Amino acid sequence: GGGLPGADPAGAGAAAWVVLGPGGGGGGWGGGRGSVPLPAAPGVGPPGSVPAVHISPTMVEHTRLRAAELGYHQVNTAVVTGEGIGVPDESVDVVTSSLVLFFAPDPWVALRSWMRLLVPGGRIGIATFGAADSTWQRVDDLFRPYLPAALLDARTTGASGPFATDEGVEELLTGSGATAVRTVRRPLHVHFRDAAQWRRFSMSTGQRAFWRFVPEQSRGLLYDQATQMLEEARTNGGDIVLLQDVRYTLGAC
Repeated sequence: GGGLPGADPAGAGAAAWVVLGPGGGGGGWGGGRGSVPLPAAPGVGPPGSVPAVHISPTMVEHTRLRAAELGYHQVNTAVVTGEGIGVPDESVDVVTSSLVLFFAPDPWVALRSWMRLLVPGGRIGIATFGAADSTWQRVDDLFRPYLPAALLDARTTGASGPFATDEGVEELLTGSGATAVRTVRRPLHVHFRDAAQWRRFSMSTGQRAFWRFVPEQSRGLLYDQATQMLEEARTNGGDIVLLQDVRYTLGAC
């Protein structure tokens, strides 16, 4: 899954745009450490249910512990396996996903499986990356020489593929059976104290796969180059601030 530092406003936004009512049921995919299901939990209240699933057992455990700490007993966590996620078809009111769909081997297959979970009249909200500012793009480009073609094609800011445009992501949802599909955007200012925090953040998201493709002997140089670029974005307030455009693609069943 993916996410942004701090409270992950991208995940919170995905939940907010398809807000649940009391007693509703929803499913959250991706969303790092609970950034999608935790904001949705107060909306459904104790009578409702929020299944929160992720491919990473570590992320699932973080979500479970945080939900327990907040008293959100309506959040039920599970690890995605080859046998599925254990959620019956036509059983949830809302499906949300934060910054994870573009890592699916086949986004069409993933979306169709999610759409099957929705009750008639249910809603779906998908958060993906729009354009990043020039500093963020330059840092991401440092990884490009090491990445396989399949992963490059999955990048949301790529020059081609469904995640390159609003229309492309809308077509994914429409082709998966969603209706009334539309896009809203939200610019987010992402703060890092230093390059070390950026590196920890990148290792806690799907970008950790990028680091694995970089040979160990080349990682130090890449980090030094990224540090220099990030320092150019340091503001008078002291933080490194990067601008990230987040795309929310919304639809109904």
